[in-house]
Amino acid sequence: MKKFNITVNGTAYEVEVEEVKAAGPAPKKAAAPAPSAAPAAPAAPAAPKKAAQSAGAGEHSIDAPMPGKIVKLVASVGQSVQAGDVLLILEAMKMQNEITADAAGTVKAFNVAAGEAVKNGDSLVILG
Repeated sequence: MKKFNITVNGTAYEVEVEEVKAAGPAPKKAAAPAPSAAPAAPAAPAAPKKAAQSAGAGEHSIDAPMPGKIVKLVASVGQSVQAGDVLLILEAMKMQNEITADAAGTVKAFNVAAGEAVKNGDSLVILG
C-alpha cells in the first residue's frame, strides 16, 4: 500500500493505493477516501418553483419564443401596457431579446423570475 495526499476542488484527501498485478485476483473492497479537512457545508436546497399561472377568461399568455434565461423583468404586475411595450429580457445564444406585449392590456402575472431558465413555449407573462 502506498499513501498519497490528493486535493480535489480545494478539499484535501489522504488515500491509500494498492498496486494490482495483472494476473492477480481483483480486490474485494475499495477503500473510501478519508478527508483530512472538515467537509464543506451542504448547499442550501433550492426554493421550490411555484406553479405557472394559466390564462383565465379574457386573458392570454405571452410564451417564450426560444429557450434561454430570463435576465430582467421590465414591467411589473398590475402595470398597464400597450402593444410593443417591453415586458422582460430573455437571453438566448449570448443575445438579449426583448419580449414585448402583443396587445394592450394589464400584466396579471409573471410565471418566471430573473435568472430562471425557460424552454421554448413556456408561459412567461399573463396579460389581461
